[in-house]
Formats: sequence, structure tokens, C-alpha cells
Amino acid sequence: MPSHISIKDPSLQKIADKVLSDTPRRITPEEGKLLFEKASLSFLGMLANHIREKKHGNTTYFNRNFHIEPTNVCVFSCAFCSYSRLYANKEDGWELSIDQMIDIVKKYNDKKATEVHIVGGVHPKMNMTYFTELIGKIRETAPHLHIKAFTAVELDYMFRKAKLTLEEGLKQLKAAGLQSLPGGGAEIFHPEVREKIAGDKVSGEGWLKIHEAAHNLGIPSNATMLYGHIENFEHRIDHMLKLRDLQDLTGGFNTFIPLKFRNENNDMSNIPESTQIEDLKMYAISRIFMDNFPHIKAYWPMLGRNQAQMTLSFGVNDLDGTIDDSTKIYSMAGSEEQNPSMTTEQLVQLIHNAGRRPVERDTLYQVIEDHGMPSQHQMN
Repeated sequence: MPSHISIKDPSLQKIADKVLSDTPRRITPEEGKLLFEKASLSFLGMLANHIREKKHGNTTYFNRNFHIEPTNVCVFSCAFCSYSRLYANKEDGWELSIDQMIDIVKKYNDKKATEVHIVGGVHPKMNMTYFTELIGKIRETAPHLHIKAFTAVELDYMFRKAKLTLEEGLKQLKAAGLQSLPGGGAEIFHPEVREKIAGDKVSGEGWLKIHEAAHNLGIPSNATMLYGHIENFEHRIDHMLKLRDLQDLTGGFNTFIPLKFRNENNDMSNIPESTQIEDLKMYAISRIFMDNFPHIKAYWPMLGRNQAQMTLSFGVNDLDGTIDDSTKIYSMAGSEEQNPSMTTEQLVQLIHNAGRRPVERDTLYQVIEDHGMPSQHQMN
């Protein structure tokens, strides 16, 4: 990898010098916006891959996980959402009982899964007591599983309804067995955009406060950003800057996950989806700008296998997990993967085909199995 490259544009040259320096320097929000506006895909890929390989070499992480979605019935009506059904009009919705969800968990007891990921709609009858009981029963049924559960949107509603502070609510869930938070519900923090696409749920500031409180209690989390709809480059940088600032403060984020807006079956179907080039630029700039985030993840069920594989050359070092056809959130929005399931062998092959080293991890990035670099035969 070059320690220096020559670029005609002096402003981009300055950014390249910062990134490629022996002592890399953080790029500013203004420089981040400039990358969106002026940088070529090849330039961004070169810088992002340099950072990715400096942090992780060829290692690409994945885990064996499955999703439980308790309900798609929701009190909120986000314009971008294809998944939820309003509580007042829920013919097309589902509501799982605790016993039904425990039965799902039991199916994975002999499949070497290490994580259960629980998110869903905000159902008015699924309250703090309900979810505390659910978490406790999962812990009893499968003590080996890491429980990653509830977006900040779900937690905000849950805690307000129970009249609990953030700290009180999180302590109760942690005591029941909650171990980390997913990154969902972040969307775009800037109120100018958030008001238009998700105005009735927790604010960007509220999302950040919940994750800060979790980090302070020793509960790590992920972070996301929904991009490619009505936001502009300034909104994206503002979002990432807020996350970067909180990470400076707490160090509690594991990974950043850019999420591509999908336009099927929602109130924003008139908005064209971002192109593949725009997607790759988004991942690359995320890796360049989010210098204090250890990992950048591409959620393959949303992007599709082939494009997720391509992101491994644009800063991404994590492809999430096996999923096992247990999530409907993106398939209902028209994602590339309508039946999102990959075996461990398929994921390993996908990563090997990109010339990378597949490493199975747990939720906190402890290595479970290193599958090694691909042979020439595996790459063909």
C-alpha cells in the first residue's frame, strides 16, 4: 500500500496525506463532505482499504446468529418502513408469544449459534415486564447465547411506559440477561430529516443518550445510519460525527453499519434507490471518517451477497452472520435477498472468493474459528 500518492486536487491530496501518514490524522467534517462531493470511487477504495488492512489485515468477521422479531405491529408510522403494521390496522401483522419465541431459540440449541438478535415493532402490549420475562427465559433456555436485543426506539417506548429512567430500565434488562444493543433506529439524527421520515419516535439526541447510558453500564452496542433517501451529504456527516464524538467519550460501539434505503412497499417508494457506486462510496467514507470505530459492517441480506462481497475492498471487515432466514425487515422492503440465509460454509466461501480470511467471531469479536486464507482452488 502506498505511503503517499499524488492527486491533482490539493484538498483531496491533503486528505490522502492524513490517512496514509505513519501517524494518521482524523479528517474533519468538511473533509468528509468533500469526499462525498469530489472523490472518485477508486480514490475512496484505496484509502478505505488501506485503513481496513492496517486495522485488520485480510480478516473478515462473521458470526452464527439468528433473528427473532416478536412483532411487526407498531405504534409508529415511519415513512421509510416497509416492515411494520400500525396497531390500529394490524390485519397483516404478527405477534409472537413468549413460548413461541422460546421454541425458536430451542431450534438452534444444536446449530452452534452464538447470538440471538431481537428487534421488532413497538407493540403497546409488549411492555417492560413482557420483555424482561422473555430475556430471562432465553437465558435459562440457552445460557450460551449472547442476547443482543432492542433498538433505542423500542427501549425509549418501553422505559417511558414503565416510568423508568434509562439507567433503571437498562439495569433491569441487564440483570435479566441482556448483553448488548443492536444499532437500529438511528436512521438519520439531523432533526430536519428525522422529522420527515420518523418524526414520531425517539429523537436523534434520545437515541444517543440511550446508547451512552448503555455504554456507561458496560453494555456495548452497534450503530447504524439509513442512507440514500432524502438526506444530503451534510446530514450523513452530521450523523457520523455525532457517533464519532460519542465513541470518543465512551468507547462502547463495536461496529458501524450503513443501511441502504430500500423503496418497496413504503411511503417513500417514489424515491430512487442509491446506485451500487454510491453504496460503495458510502462504505468507504464510513471507514475513512469513523476512525475510532473498530469495525465497519455490511449487512449482506440488505445489499445482496455479491455487493456485500465487493464492500470488502471498500473498508468493510464484517459481513454480519448466517441469519438463517429469520429476518423479514429488509426482505419486505425489496432487498436483494428475499430469503436471507447462508450456511457457515457458504459465508466462508463468499469471503474466500474475495481473497479475504474468514474468521468466525462471537458478538464481541472474540475469535471462535479462523478459516485461514483461501487457496487458489477456493478462489476459482
